[in-house]
Amino acid sequence: MKQELRHHLIPLLILLVFIFAIWFFNNVPYYEFIYLFLGFALGSFFLDIDHLIYWFYLQPNLEESRLAQAAFEKKDYRNILKLLEITHQNHTSLIFHHYFFQIVLVLVSFFVFTSSNSVLAMAFLLALNIHLLVDEFVDISRDPRHLQTWLFAREKKQLALKALQYYLFLFLVLTIVFVLLLINSR
Repeated sequence: MKQELRHHLIPLLILLVFIFAIWFFNNVPYYEFIYLFLGFALGSFFLDIDHLIYWFYLQPNLEESRLAQAAFEKKDYRNILKLLEITHQNHTSLIFHHYFFQIVLVLVSFFVFTSSNSVLAMAFLLALNIHLLVDEFVDISRDPRHLQTWLFAREKKQLALKALQYYLFLFLVLTIVFVLLLINSR
């Protein structure tokens, strides 16, 4: 889990410091920094709710699901995190970790970034986009087939392994655009 935390927190912390520095020199009001931090904090792990949905609703009869339900009833969150660390690679049919959700997320993000003035909403959506991208880049570097399996779960046709790089590049560019829109929103 420490490795997973590092993968998700380091890019967000670097981005947070970068945006803080730019906004500081542009005299952005202090409460906007709080909204930025809260949006990143909420969005950084929001997509991991997917694993709870997997355990409690999609696959409640699995042994790991029963263990997660028992730990949840006992409010033993440490064991839930340990179980998640051990089993998360097996969860390949998730709702939020899917190409269709990523496309919808990008469309919603474009709408919010271009029509809203809410730093909290923009930071939350940016953190969601970064979370998915980090998961995808980690998986493509380890095992592109595993990325293909969970990104296109429940689909008869899969994107070719060679095309995954272009897919990730497209979403990386879109995420950079969102970063620039967030920076320039203040």
